[in-house]
Amino acid sequence: MVLAGPGSGKTKTLTIKLARILAEEVQEPRGVACITYNNECAREIENRLSALGIEPGGRLFVGTVHSFSLTQIVLPYHKVAGLNLPDDFTVANRAERTGALKHAYMKAINGPENPQSLDFAMGTYRRSILDRESEAWHAQDPRLAALVEAFEAELRTMGRIDFDDMPLLALRALRQNEWLRRALLAKFPVLIVDEYQDLGRALHRMVMGLCFGAGMRLFAVGDADQSIYGFTGAHPELLERLSNREEVETVQLRMNYRCGSNIVQASSYALGEDREFEAPEDAPEGTIFFHPLESGYAHQADYLFEQVIPAALARIPDCNYSDVAILYPAANMGDIVASAATRHDVAIVRTDANAIYPRSNRLMRWLEQCAKWSCGGWQSGCPRFSKLCNDARRLFSEALQTAEKNLELQQLLLSALWTQRDGEIPLHAWLQRFDAEVISCYSPICRAVYDEVDVLEQVIQRTAPSGDLEGMTLAQFSGEGGDQNRINLSTLHSSKGREFAIVVMFAMDHGKIPWFNVNDKKIRESRRLFYVGFTRAETELHLMYSATQPSPFVLEVAQRL
Repeated sequence: MVLAGPGSGKTKTLTIKLARILAEEVQEPRGVACITYNNECAREIENRLSALGIEPGGRLFVGTVHSFSLTQIVLPYHKVAGLNLPDDFTVANRAERTGALKHAYMKAINGPENPQSLDFAMGTYRRSILDRESEAWHAQDPRLAALVEAFEAELRTMGRIDFDDMPLLALRALRQNEWLRRALLAKFPVLIVDEYQDLGRALHRMVMGLCFGAGMRLFAVGDADQSIYGFTGAHPELLERLSNREEVETVQLRMNYRCGSNIVQASSYALGEDREFEAPEDAPEGTIFFHPLESGYAHQADYLFEQVIPAALARIPDCNYSDVAILYPAANMGDIVASAATRHDVAIVRTDANAIYPRSNRLMRWLEQCAKWSCGGWQSGCPRFSKLCNDARRLFSEALQTAEKNLELQQLLLSALWTQRDGEIPLHAWLQRFDAEVISCYSPICRAVYDEVDVLEQVIQRTAPSGDLEGMTLAQFSGEGGDQNRINLSTLHSSKGREFAIVVMFAMDHGKIPWFNVNDKKIRESRRLFYVGFTRAETELHLMYSATQPSPFVLEVAQRL
């Protein structure tokens, strides 16, 4: 277990360790499974492995716990593992899931509420109590337990599973079938887990069964101080419990190579606990700026683009917009910042809930890379066509069981890309043609991307005439157009794992971080979220807040500095 603080080089450590294990310790055809928190993390690890000459394939799995559960356990073994799924089951899209919840609510509760208002609580309940045979399952909240069971029954009637089903079904299969644990051990003698603190109880139970039961070797990386996804079922105490086991060797990385020395020192004030992190001797000092403002958020956002960012860029000559990030507690604050950016004619790229598509969507990320290839990447080799093919094989693996099918995919992909090498093509037309000529040939029988195609259809609609993204070009979508020098807009949650020369933390107000009237556990998580935003900054950190209602976290940092 590697306990790795911000900027300590955890991803570099993990990828080099993974490469060494594949090269020196695991004999072909056996391999390594690397489980990450989200697809962004998986892509970063894949890119770093590619730089070391290693491409994901038969010997190497890199992906989320949901992807691992679906592709390595549920899809290949559901028939013989007793999961009672239809042979042709697929993953429910948003509309199907909404319909299933509505019907389940009518059967299990039949009250006056909007069924969708219970969706979050239902998901939390499913992820929290993993043993459906336990007394706690029905005793803790009989109403939610009945709703979950009715909802899952509705999905099965439709021949569907949903996102939360994936690790839950995989865990049940592993628990009930000792031969399945041995089969996974035979394929993957080593399990690598990134961001262990964020992955929840289902993954923890898998680790206990596979690594401390079946004998799979574990290499895990995490940081309880950066556990900020409690709403998805993350429990940082699971990491602490694992690292304290006698048979686990724990290694701590204390050097912060990212942040200036002053920012490193102040980060302990942001966290509220001293972790003894330090910066290298040759690290720049780094500066923290406080901006208490009297006006509302719209005027604060104007001030940000009129004063704060121009002054910061003037102090750091080598920086441009792409080196700047504006972080905020929730996506609605991003709307305010984005409107101000439009007023000041500043190009932005959003990675929050109101972005053009969720950054975790693998299909859309692959299409973005395909767009880059058509906008000039075919000349520069960035991205390589072979990389696009490899990514497509993973997306559509169920439909590519023969060499002929793989060759057909390459031919269709090359034709669709080569005939549309023009960044000024309307994105709507490009996506429609790409969908018709490539994606629709494989997606109907590829259950791992069934729900992701739903997002593609939404983007196609939004880029159509009269849509809110009408007029977007292929170059703009790919980031290769004239506005690729764009300021990064992100929620604090979505900023995790990223780094920028200049970071502005916007709307750092009490009631935003932390929320009003929350318990001690949520206050501690809010402080960790503040700490994550704080430690994204390399050179300058700007804290913007309302002078009349600043966050207590900001006040504490200011006082202690």
